[in-house]
Amino acid sequence: MATAYPAIEDLKSQAKRLRQAMEARGTTIPHSAALELVAQQHGVRDWNTLAALATRPNEEPIAALSVGFKVRGRYLNQPFSGKILALSAHSGGLYKITIHFDEPVDIVTFESFSAFRQRINAQVDGNGISPRKTSNAVPHLVLDI
Repeated sequence: MATAYPAIEDLKSQAKRLRQAMEARGTTIPHSAALELVAQQHGVRDWNTLAALATRPNEEPIAALSVGFKVRGRYLNQPFSGKILALSAHSGGLYKITIHFDEPVDIVTFESFSAFRQRINAQVDGNGISPRKTSNAVPHLVLDI
């Protein structure tokens, strides 16, 4: 899982506050040294590395998931819990996902008929929402991530 870094402006403010605090204690350091210390506090080699990481967009929520993870959500508007069996990036910013439900899910809402599913293949976007929708505009799959 990737680390989310603060915005570059926040990092620069941290360096400024650090420099001011050190100066108040009798140690004057240049702004560049304060930037380097802030980078070390965030566990990176130097300020240039931290600045590059801070300007890069943070990963989508689905990036926090991987094969074997337990997930919850709604499939065809029915609640489920299950385990991710496969997950891969697909074209157009979508992901292919295979989920094995802990308990079979009845995907039919009629009283006189049932159809249970325990394993599904679907596509989801970076937020875990399927672009495909039912006739009443509900996404086929919505992951709680």
